Amino acid sequence: MKVFKLYRVGFLVLLLVFLIAASVWSLLSGDINISWKQLPYVLQHSDSMEYSVLMNLRVPRLLLAFAVGASLSLSGVILQGIYRNPLVEPFTLGISGGASLGVALIIVSGTALSLGSFLLPVAGFAGAFVTIFLVYVLGMGKSAANINRMLLTGVMISFVCSSLLMFLLSISTTEDMHNIIFWTMGSLEQPDGRLIRLMLFGSVGVFLLTHLFAHALNALRLGEDEAIHLGINVKLTIRVLFVLASLLTGLCVSIAGIIGFVGLVIPHLMRRAVGSDYRILLSASFLGGGLFLIVCDVLARTLIAPNELPVGVLTGITGGILFIILLSRKGSAWKK
Repeated sequence: MKVFKLYRVGFLVLLLVFLIAASVWSLLSGDINISWKQLPYVLQHSDSMEYSVLMNLRVPRLLLAFAVGASLSLSGVILQGIYRNPLVEPFTLGISGGASLGVALIIVSGTALSLGSFLLPVAGFAGAFVTIFLVYVLGMGKSAANINRMLLTGVMISFVCSSLLMFLLSISTTEDMHNIIFWTMGSLEQPDGRLIRLMLFGSVGVFLLTHLFAHALNALRLGEDEAIHLGINVKLTIRVLFVLASLLTGLCVSIAGIIGFVGLVIPHLMRRAVGSDYRILLSASFLGGGLFLIVCDVLARTLIAPNELPVGVLTGITGGILFIILLSRKGSAWKK
């Protein structure tokens, strides 16, 4: 038992080391390459072009990549825990569809041009919030959260939002269609520092809050009835964690667009590595999600340089391949 605990702590330390290495790689890679030997010199000369690129472009993008990746992975592991379903991820509940529909309505109406691009994240979050509200209200059964009904409601709302989005695309201009499609592919190019700080503080805040429910999540693995016998307020736990995970996902989608598979693949990978104890799984998923999206962002910026791939496309390809590999291996992490 002590050896296993040491292994899990060591795995978290290893994740942190890889996260630091990936962060340095992200800061040094791009159209203007900066070697690690040049880094001390660049940091000491604030009037240089390299310093401007580093501090004004790469550092904000790095922070946003970490916050979004960590948040999506954290939301995924929470939702999989309360639904006790390995296929649940943040976008299964229709949150991405609602956010996309909100942004599409703003773009097609032309409101974004008159009120500024800052309105797009607000519209995306509003669409995600409406979806969360509908899933929560319609998924309630006899004053208690019916997790199966909530899941099915989210899937149906996702289909409805996707159909409405296709309708808007069919009646929009070529320019509006391009803007909508580009947004739905996901992007970490966020020039507004206030939104980046909001995303970073939101991710860390929810991460700290969810650790208060680690014991409850472990109890829920046994089933709702067993968790109640262990003294867990199941109804309150499910409600609070659902709202936290959904709002955090809505914040990610509203700021960075749709970046899929992070909330599905990383929790699976971390569960296989450290087991299903949420006292360690939450931290592993948080760090692993941030690491995964930072690496994908670097690849998106450098694979076809000077052009750039949408990071959502790369996470979809990479995450899909990883998930297939995980499924092809024997055993199930959910049995641990």
